[in-house]
Amino acid sequence: MRIATAFVKSSVSNPARRRWARLLLAAGLASSLGVASAADWPARPVKIVVPFAAGGTTDLIARLIATPMSQELGQPVVVENRPGVGGLLGADAVAKAAPDGYTVLMANISYPLAALVAQGAKRLNFDPLADLRSVSVVANVPLVITSTPSVPARNLKEFAELLKKNPSTHYAYGSTGPGSYIHVFGMWFQEQTGASMTHVPFKGAAPLKGEMLAGRIQMGGDQLSSSLSDIRAGSLTALAVTSPQRSPSLPDTPTVSELGFTGIDTEGWNGLLAPAQTPDAVVARIGQAVSKAVQQPAIRQRLAELGAEASGSSPEQMSALLKSQFVQFGPMVSRLQLE
Repeated sequence: MRIATAFVKSSVSNPARRRWARLLLAAGLASSLGVASAADWPARPVKIVVPFAAGGTTDLIARLIATPMSQELGQPVVVENRPGVGGLLGADAVAKAAPDGYTVLMANISYPLAALVAQGAKRLNFDPLADLRSVSVVANVPLVITSTPSVPARNLKEFAELLKKNPSTHYAYGSTGPGSYIHVFGMWFQEQTGASMTHVPFKGAAPLKGEMLAGRIQMGGDQLSSSLSDIRAGSLTALAVTSPQRSPSLPDTPTVSELGFTGIDTEGWNGLLAPAQTPDAVVARIGQAVSKAVQQPAIRQRLAELGAEASGSSPEQMSALLKSQFVQFGPMVSRLQLE
């Protein structure tokens, strides 16, 4: 935890001066990467930073598109896992990387939430909207709330009733890190129901799922891709999906809104972001590679098997989505006083 502690507690003697220096450097790099030279980009491997442990949905999707993107770009596209601080450790590294298109971030729905939590606690060393720019939503993935089969509840409403009837029973819920969607959901769920659970954060969906399958965590959740096979096998119970509509992959699982829980529903997504001053032409080139990758029938089929829907959105569409989720969850995170 030494790295994570340094990240969340580090202070800068002159933050304004450091940001100004970054902007000057970025401007110089951007001018050197004009439209003409951007046509020659990339000249070396491109790195996708996944801010979670290997094995989760975000990691799987990054690795799924890496090969077709490499074929399109003519350079290797490599995936690097940098888990920690609810995904913000990797995001911080990309925000401060050279804005040349060679380092990008594969983020998900937890990015705006973790950033809001860290901002509220005054421990975020970059601006989540100003220091990273949207490139493309790669895929939309429903979020699913799950429990272990030992919990006698078939959906989220029954789970809430179970907690109310058995207040002395100890239940733990796991998340993919502080400020992740499931962390926020768990706190919100307790506020709405009056229940009490212990939050156990992990560095990604894979270690969380491992603890749930072992029966040590009673409730959790993540993007559907991480747990779909276990739900179908009966190893996990799907309590609800958070999307406005039911997932075609889990047609019998109700939405949170159907069960009477409103205000927390949202679409899950995975998408690429780049350092803010990355030239438009380079961003467009990366976005084009993403779009062509997710249009391949084999990629679309694999995403569908994971419960995901291929996207390949424009930077403007992704930016609008991000901003809307900051607006949606900002008041909730502030009210819950998450840390």
